[in-house]
Amino acid sequence: MTVNPVGGGRDTLPVPGRPARLRLAVVDMSGTTVTDGGLIEEALRRAFCAAGEEPGSARLASMMDYAHNAMGLSKLSVFQQLYEGRPGQARQANAVFEQAYDELVDRGGVQAIPGAQSAMQWLRDAGLKLCLVTGFGRHTQNTILESLGWMGLADLSLCPEDAGRGRPWPDMILTAVLALDLGDVREVLVVGDTTADIQSGLRAGAGLVAGVLTGAHSEFALRAAGADAVVPSIRDIPTLLRERVQTPAALN
Repeated sequence: MTVNPVGGGRDTLPVPGRPARLRLAVVDMSGTTVTDGGLIEEALRRAFCAAGEEPGSARLASMMDYAHNAMGLSKLSVFQQLYEGRPGQARQANAVFEQAYDELVDRGGVQAIPGAQSAMQWLRDAGLKLCLVTGFGRHTQNTILESLGWMGLADLSLCPEDAGRGRPWPDMILTAVLALDLGDVREVLVVGDTTADIQSGLRAGAGLVAGVLTGAHSEFALRAAGADAVVPSIRDIPTLLRERVQTPAALN
């Protein structure tokens, strides 16, 4: 597929009145920088069965479809939506999910998206601060970072419990802006593979919101959500930004 890197909800870039320089990249993990080969689906299936769903049932299949379409959201919020009015069942499902996913990660099932680490290092070398965000809980996020040797890669890592709400709300992005002492949210680049990533970036007022095609949602869905740009992979982000990040390292 040929992907035009520019286009989406805010026409062309840069937009008049927006700072030309980006100073912070808020980058999603699962599906954007990390792939797990279907571990999320397996952990979700275990969680739903532990919450009382019948294996192989149409209801379980429907719930799995819902969870897949809601990729990018806090996993706890997904369980809360599916078990509305049953908070105990939602919490039980989330606890089982996190335990199951952690066990699967410990077996070595999580890998970096090809080119992800070098792209993130390019962002750092170009003068941007880096924040990695996720819809997982803190323990799961740390488990993934440790398994990849990424604990020191970013300036900051955030999960929904750190910020108050997960995506599609802008809380994690705004928390990163405050924590890393930025003066303007328009200096933020947001990169993610889901419509929730795009929505959170737009709600925060980020200067550039880019989608990648290595995860849950299609180019059509990302553009419909309002992405300023869609590229095949995070490794294409440096090419997208080369003329927009005005530092000597970026322009070499």
